[in-house]
Amino acid sequence: MKVVLAYSGGLDTSVIIQWLMDEYKADVIAFAADLGQEEELSGLDEKAKKSGAVKVYIDDLREEFARDFVFPMIRAGAVYESGYLLGTSIARPLIAKRMVEIARKNRAEAISHGATGKGNDQVRFEVTAYALEPDIRIIAPWREWSFNSRTDLINYAKQHDIPVPVTTEKPYSMDRNLLHISYEGGILEDPWAEPPKDMFKLTAAPEDAPDEAEEVTLDFKAGDAVAVNGKQMDPLEVMQTLNRLGGRHGVGRIDLVENRFVGMKSRGVYETPGGTILHRAREAVEQLTMDREVMHLRNSLVPQYAKLVYDGFWYAPEREMLQKAMDEAASAVTGTARVKLFKGSCTVVGRKADRSLYDPEISTFEAGDAYNQKDAEGFIKLNALRLRIRAAGKKME
Repeated sequence: MKVVLAYSGGLDTSVIIQWLMDEYKADVIAFAADLGQEEELSGLDEKAKKSGAVKVYIDDLREEFARDFVFPMIRAGAVYESGYLLGTSIARPLIAKRMVEIARKNRAEAISHGATGKGNDQVRFEVTAYALEPDIRIIAPWREWSFNSRTDLINYAKQHDIPVPVTTEKPYSMDRNLLHISYEGGILEDPWAEPPKDMFKLTAAPEDAPDEAEEVTLDFKAGDAVAVNGKQMDPLEVMQTLNRLGGRHGVGRIDLVENRFVGMKSRGVYETPGGTILHRAREAVEQLTMDREVMHLRNSLVPQYAKLVYDGFWYAPEREMLQKAMDEAASAVTGTARVKLFKGSCTVVGRKADRSLYDPEISTFEAGDAYNQKDAEGFIKLNALRLRIRAAGKKME
């Protein structure tokens, strides 16, 4: 049989190639999606073939990832729980989509992945695959094999001379793409333990960041960033530029314990420099341009939208329906934000828009004719009417 494997060159998938060959007598087609891992992809083709893959795909999906996945999610203002900007979650549907396409092209009977039976990624990969190819067969080694830990895999890799970048001394796992890098497992499983300083890859430690702040302007059109510091850019260029700027100033680190879809809590540490800047800047522009009731309704839907992305339902009809609503809300978000980057912080220091709903003639505390303050008396009494009636009733008890 032929199996398309989501291959990263890391510990799990390096072992899986050999395991699929042994257990299923499979011809393994290794697929790696270039979503911005940069040097992590170096030598991957050769490594996969040496590990036994009969064919290797390393596809540059960065433009599609930024344009069709990251930017729509940013337009929706998606944040999961205590600040997770969904960097890993949003990458999985694109990877799974491409796996299905490769399986069709090569007439492969199955796809496989290295996600564990305790994690979210197994759900994201498989729900996406079934949504796009309902009869696809899925092989999830972590739910089948006898290995119980990453330590077992490290020992197996040593026995089969499989080179892997993880050791028992440094066993946390990493996932990197254009939007973020995540760290979990191993020494990070103690929520009281501070992450080691040398772990971080995208951002400078805030205490070591430059002592001088840097201001950055972002232009938005219908909720999408279209220029940085006045230079027009496509989504990929925006992400690359903001990652570089934010990383230099230590922006975008977050350490949280989140609720996994499968039912347990998990500690994750994330670096999201460009995404953090985008999120803050977009919020600044929409404060000027988005209608109050539209904003409040949109905000009430953000947790549901974020949960759909987190849980792996990118191709579900409810996410697609919500996306239309989010895009309609974002259609007014056109303008410019100015943010200041300094030692881990990203602070909004200015915003402007041609079609701003903010009118200083109305908002001013100075005298003006645009707003009659006496009108507030009736407004307050009407809104308090039900409370007055309630209070009067209590007096009669």
